[in-house]
Amino acid sequence: MAAKLRKGDKVIVLAGKDKGKTGEISRVMPTEGKAVVEGVNIAIRHTKQSQSNQGGRIPQAQPIDLSNLALVDANGKPTRVGFRIEGDKKVRFAKTTGDVIDA
Repeated sequence: MAAKLRKGDKVIVLAGKDKGKTGEISRVMPTEGKAVVEGVNIAIRHTKQSQSNQGGRIPQAQPIDLSNLALVDANGKPTRVGFRIEGDKKVRFAKTTGDVIDA
């Protein structure tokens, strides 16, 4: 199935402790159905000091389920994603506005 959410998309969180927060997708894991969003679902990781890094308590974004994310449209509102054929290309479009997401 084609990916409705991709790396670099601006999304809003629909459910969970970070409900209402927005951020950009930095990584998508389609096999697990999860994505890492910058500034959302932050956990503190305790890392040991090494030669290359300082160590200590480092905040790190954890994966969040794709079902809890929605794409943000041009108006700043959450929207569902649809697919349609334009010319000979399959493109994603926002269901609320009908605008093409990626050209």
